[in-house]
Amino acid sequence: MWQGLTLAAVAGLVHGCAYVWPVFSWSPLLAVGVLTAAACTWTPRAGFLAGFLYGLAFQIVALNWISTVVRLHGDQSAPVAAVVLILMAAVLAVFPAAYACAVGFVRARNGAVRALIAAPCFWVAFEFTQTNLPAIGFPWNLLGYSIAGNLAVVQIASWTGIHGLSFVAAAAGSAVAWTVLDAKRVRQPRLLLPLLVLMSLAGMVMAMGDDRVPKPAASRRAALVQTNLPQQPTYGRDWMLEHATEMDQLENLSVSAAGHSPDLIIWPEVPAPFYFLEQRFAQRAERIARNAGSHFLVGVVEWHPDPRDAARDASGPAPLRPYNSAVLLGPEGQREFVYDKIHLVAFGEYVPWRRWLTFAGKLLEMVSDFHAGDEFRVAAPRGGGKFGVFICFEAVFPNEVRQFTARGAELLINISNDGWFGRSSAPDQHLAMARVRAVENRRWLLRATNTGHTVAVDPYGRIVARLAPDRRGVLVVPYDFRRDLTLYARWGDWFAWLCAGLSAIFLGVARLIGEKQYGKSEIRN
Repeated sequence: MWQGLTLAAVAGLVHGCAYVWPVFSWSPLLAVGVLTAAACTWTPRAGFLAGFLYGLAFQIVALNWISTVVRLHGDQSAPVAAVVLILMAAVLAVFPAAYACAVGFVRARNGAVRALIAAPCFWVAFEFTQTNLPAIGFPWNLLGYSIAGNLAVVQIASWTGIHGLSFVAAAAGSAVAWTVLDAKRVRQPRLLLPLLVLMSLAGMVMAMGDDRVPKPAASRRAALVQTNLPQQPTYGRDWMLEHATEMDQLENLSVSAAGHSPDLIIWPEVPAPFYFLEQRFAQRAERIARNAGSHFLVGVVEWHPDPRDAARDASGPAPLRPYNSAVLLGPEGQREFVYDKIHLVAFGEYVPWRRWLTFAGKLLEMVSDFHAGDEFRVAAPRGGGKFGVFICFEAVFPNEVRQFTARGAELLINISNDGWFGRSSAPDQHLAMARVRAVENRRWLLRATNTGHTVAVDPYGRIVARLAPDRRGVLVVPYDFRRDLTLYARWGDWFAWLCAGLSAIFLGVARLIGEKQYGKSEIRN
């Protein structure tokens, strides 16, 4: 049994490598196959342990950048940072553990073939749960992203969202598991026909190649400014004066882009103390918009009353609260639009359940205390076209980005400050996930970051322009507005809900009318 558990952990390591080194990009299909085969061989309890070790190894490799962020920006020692990484990996490892347990349960009651057919639904159902956990949902590096790099394959996301890609990858894992299981245990191979047909269709889509994917034309231009400002845990009162030279450079870059006649100039998520309450910054931002003669979208910290405070206390003005926001200025420098980030980073931008976490006081002292917005607002600037802005971490939540499209957004803009990640695999992972949002919604995606990756992505997921990371510069990119709606944009996570419902049916049938009971002759330990 220990040899099998070791193999499961190694498979998890291989799975994690796919999100760090591109050469391993398709390895998760084999890794999931190994885990699925183990789940079809052992008891559900043993499968749970194998899945937990698999998930733990996977997350430690894929999320290794967490320890760097905690150590450098949380002012913690290396051992504390390692413990935080391990704890986070352990929480996320529960989901592949539950997957392996569910597969093992169906195998024991209904046989290996039915378990293999149910497995892709189980995988999607547990990923969907991981995505939608209150406050701490973290759908980072879902299985589907491992095959999303193929431009033909990723088009599936326009129908099903990222969960359809995860289903295809998990189905491939079931096919791999079938090939490694003892042939005597698979007594009804004809029931695997749906999986084999699915894999054949996926192979045909891949064979089409990138050239078969449409290349949309673009009639507009935008200027994406990569600020490349140093990431600091705190900022002094005189930051604007101390960094006046750098701010002058950024202003000159922004205004000089006007020579390319951009409709829009975009700065990233707030990389420094950018507040419109700070007069020097406000004057500079208004000057950029006027001198460029373009709309100017900039990430800032907004300060305004929380409506809930006003409702609780009518005796006086409510206190100002900080929001992570995007503000749009018109060509004359006037404010036209504000979006306040809705999905904040737990334990990064705010602390959930703070009153119950007093034992971690020192660790939480460095956490910001932002307040969340409450509306998926769509900008409609003069000159035509509507766009939605999602900020940093919001890019990993498909159904939340979809809300902008459902509300009329014809263009998607993602501003982010990936400077927190340093030189790690996280910026690449973040870009890979944001890119799928463009395909799901069939919208152009403009992405401006502090240190990289600053890119333009067409509605089919093709990166059409890119600025090298860790440099200050401006990237003039093409884009256009689109009004058509994909199946995913219309119906949202219908496919994930379908998989969740089928998972419940598979488990219910196994529970009520299972054909087998556990016995020593049926189990390998």
